[in-house]
Amino acid sequence: MRIHLISVGRKMPDWVQQGVQEYARRLPAEYKFTLHEVAPVVRNKSITTDKAKREEADRIRRIIPAQAYIVCLDEHGKHWNTRQLATQLDDWQQSVRDLALIIGGADGIDADFLAAARQKWSLSNLTFPHGMVRVMVIEQLYRAWSLLQGHPYHRD
Repeated sequence: MRIHLISVGRKMPDWVQQGVQEYARRLPAEYKFTLHEVAPVVRNKSITTDKAKREEADRIRRIIPAQAYIVCLDEHGKHWNTRQLATQLDDWQQSVRDLALIIGGADGIDADFLAAARQKWSLSNLTFPHGMVRVMVIEQLYRAWSLLQGHPYHRD
């Protein structure tokens, strides 16, 4: 399975890049992980929030592989514990060739794009910096994989 983490935002701090690279390196070969950065819309008085989100959604769409299974990171999405995420990861591994995990911009994800997603995943009721979400998502994927493998990284 190919995992595409598609995130609006650029120029992340070094610790974000290092964290993503570290957990991407730890994932097994059967999970081909790629981080895709999408330039955020530069806001001015003539660009509304909705217009900016639509444009960012269009930029995201251009990156998503055809037939990809789309999961949006969203505050109203499902909250999974580690075991539930491990089960979900196993399900995706069995049935999905390309998994696209979407992190929206500062204003969130376009409503139409969000409605079309196959699933919505919420990491927490808290709000996190976008760079931190990148690291948290890939770390949680690695943790879920380690649980499936009986690897000692995850402890109950």
